Amino acid sequence: MNLDGLNDCQKRAVKQTEGPVLIIAGAGSGKTRVLTNRIAYLIDECGISPYNILAITFTNKAAAEMRERVEKVTDCGSQVWVSTFHSTCVRILRRYIDRIGYQTNFTIYDTDDQKSVIRDACKKLNIDTKMLKERTIMSAISSAKDEMISPDEMEVNAGGDYNAKRIAGVYREYQKTLKANNALDFDDLIVKTVELLQTDPEVLAYYQERFRYIMVDEYQDSNLVQETLIQCISGERFDRPNVFMVGDVKQSIYKFRLARPELFL
Repeated sequence: MNLDGLNDCQKRAVKQTEGPVLIIAGAGSGKTRVLTNRIAYLIDECGISPYNILAITFTNKAAAEMRERVEKVTDCGSQVWVSTFHSTCVRILRRYIDRIGYQTNFTIYDTDDQKSVIRDACKKLNIDTKMLKERTIMSAISSAKDEMISPDEMEVNAGGDYNAKRIAGVYREYQKTLKANNALDFDDLIVKTVELLQTDPEVLAYYQERFRYIMVDEYQDSNLVQETLIQCISGERFDRPNVFMVGDVKQSIYKFRLARPELFL
C-alpha cells in the first residue's frame, strides 16, 4: 500500500498498530483517512486478517462512507466489520440474545411503539400523562439506559422526588412489556449486548478473540454504555488491548445523549 499522501504524523498513527492508541485531531485534519489507511496497513503490511478488525462510528452515513473508503484502500476491505455501535450490537444479538432470555427474532421498537407502551404503563399506574408527559418519561428512561441505570437503581436514586419515583415505576413496567413482547428499543440494543457480554463468558471470549483490532471514529461522542461495550470487546483482561480511538472533544455533538468527552480523554 502507498502512504505517500499522508504527512509524517498521519503515517506515525497508521503504523502504530499495537496497544492502545488515542488520536486527538481537529476538523479536516484527516482523522478518518488515518483510520481507514491504518486498516489497510494492518491487512496489507502486517498480515492481519480483515476478520479480526472491527471499525465503529456513530451514524449510518459515516459508517457507509468509512466502508467505501476502506474498500478503496485495500482489496479485502469488504471483509472488515465496519458499522455503527447499534448495528454492531444488532448483529451480535441476532446470534446470541437467546443466552439472556430473548428470542433471536426480536422486534426493535420505534418511537411510536415506545410511546404506546409508556401510555399503557402510565394507565396501569394511574399516572396522568398530561401532568407527566410521555416525552419526559421516554427521555428519562433513555438517559438511564445510557448511564446503565436499572429501574430499581432509578427508584433508589429518586430519593424523595415524587415524579422521579413514578418514572422509575413506568420504566419497570416498560421493560416488563418489552421483554414479554420479545422487543428491544434503540437504547436496549447496546445495553443488552453489554449484559450478554458481561454474563456469558463463552460469547465474550468469542468476540474478544475475533476482534483483536478495534477502531472507533468520533469517540468523543461515546457515552458510558458505549464505553463499557468497547471495554468488554477489547478485553480488559489483556495488558495492552489494540484499541485505536480517534476524535476531537471540540466536535462533540451528542451531549443530549449523555456523550462523555471525558471518557475519550
